[in-house]
Amino acid sequence: MTGSWNGAGLPPVAAARVAEVRASGTWSSALSTGEFAAIRSVGFEPVGQVMGSAVYHVGRSGRYWGYYDCLYPGAGRVGRWSSPAGVALSGNGAPSAGLVQVLDAARRAALGRMTAECAALGGDGVVAAQLRMAPFPAAPNCLEFKVIGTAVRAAGPVRPRWPFTCHLDGQGFAKLVAAGWVPVDLLVAMSIGVRHDDYTTRRQSNSWSNTEVDGWTALVHHVRADARVQLRRQAGLRGGDGLILADSGLEVWEEPCIHSSQNNEQQDHVVESTLLATTIARFATAPAAPRTLTVLPLDGSGDRLRRRLAQAARR
Repeated sequence: MTGSWNGAGLPPVAAARVAEVRASGTWSSALSTGEFAAIRSVGFEPVGQVMGSAVYHVGRSGRYWGYYDCLYPGAGRVGRWSSPAGVALSGNGAPSAGLVQVLDAARRAALGRMTAECAALGGDGVVAAQLRMAPFPAAPNCLEFKVIGTAVRAAGPVRPRWPFTCHLDGQGFAKLVAAGWVPVDLLVAMSIGVRHDDYTTRRQSNSWSNTEVDGWTALVHHVRADARVQLRRQAGLRGGDGLILADSGLEVWEEPCIHSSQNNEQQDHVVESTLLATTIARFATAPAAPRTLTVLPLDGSGDRLRRRLAQAARR
């Protein structure tokens, strides 16, 4: 049996695991030998494997609850006189925005708990973080969000105000730091768009000739563009200078239009775009020390070389 938990801070099981690791003086990680060596080469040491999870019930998930509302006033009309359908986009406040918000809250909860574990272990950040979402067994309307990575700590005295998180593996993290950059935060951006299959879309998708389905092209374009906008907005809030994309996903499926009648059931198409990235920031570095000449010739060419070096030093 474990103690009660109100959802704030570390779960009791995680707190007990952190206490055990700190008391034992040993650490665990999912790093390979190469990753371990790469991290140490830039002055970091692993302090332990960390994780965070959250199980969320996603309500209003049925057809008639309106998350996938196309907002098309011409639904139910079958003639060519029906007006072109637009894209109901979550980023513009469409009903699907509510679903994006709850999924974003679940991811943030899992990431926050992993970061809290890192801080409890005395880590400065998490590398090689992997974020997963999966249905929760025996609960059809519940999803589990899980993120796991390795907490690391810098050898120097400077500590960040809050641990960083990133998807980069050990070698990628080492290359980033060696180039004068540091990870800031692991970000997930999502956009959902719904578009009614209007008369033109149905005609083009059932054509006997090769032709572009303009409505579906517009749907995919708008959703991908909105996901990028959301990602850049998050990066700006975290104070990053740039983004390193980790993964991008696109799902497309059909939903019965909630505005069509039973005698004239029509379809909507739903597109969901998800982007996973790490925002990074540049840190100040000392100027490189001047390179010294390894071999100095002693003949006449050496005199000319010494004069050129002296002139360069006076500039």
